[in-house]
Amino acid sequence: MKNASMEVAVGGFIVAGMAALLFLAIKVSGISLDSNRPVYHLFAHFQNIAGLSVRARVTMAGVDIGRVTGISLDPKTLTARVDMSIYQDVNQVSTDSVASILTSGLLGEKYIGIVPGADTTNLKNGDEIKQTQSSLVLEDLISKFLFNKATTDKSAPSGGGF
Repeated sequence: MKNASMEVAVGGFIVAGMAALLFLAIKVSGISLDSNRPVYHLFAHFQNIAGLSVRARVTMAGVDIGRVTGISLDPKTLTARVDMSIYQDVNQVSTDSVASILTSGLLGEKYIGIVPGADTTNLKNGDEIKQTQSSLVLEDLISKFLFNKATTDKSAPSGGGF
C-alpha cells in the first residue's frame, strides 16, 4: 500500500515536470495562442537585421502589438525587408513612426520596437515604416573598440622621454 502511494506521487511529479517543460518550450519558441487575432501588415527596410527572426515580437511602449512574419533581401536596394503583422486593434502607428531592432537583455532575443511619431495620419495595411534603425551588433562594437585601441597604442610615443 505504501509503495502504491509513492508510485502515484512520483508519477504526479513527473507529469508536472513534463507540463512545465512543455510550457517553457512554448514560451521560448515564440508560439502564441492569439494567432486568430485580426491583423494588418506593415513592412520596413533595415541595413542590418543581425539575428532578427521570423515570429519575433513587435512592440510599442513595451507592449506586444504583433509579430515578424517574413524576412527577405530586397534586390533593388540590397537591404533587408521585414514584414510584420500588427494586431488590428493597434491602429495608431503613425506615418512618422520609427522601427528599431532591439535586443532583450545583453545577449537576448532580437525584436522590433516601434516608437510612435506625432503625425495624425496612420499607416494602413501594406504601408511601409520609412524611418528605421538597424540592429546593434555586439561583435562590430568590440572590433571597432579593439581596432581603435590598437591604432592609439601605435601612435603613442615610444620611449620614456618627453
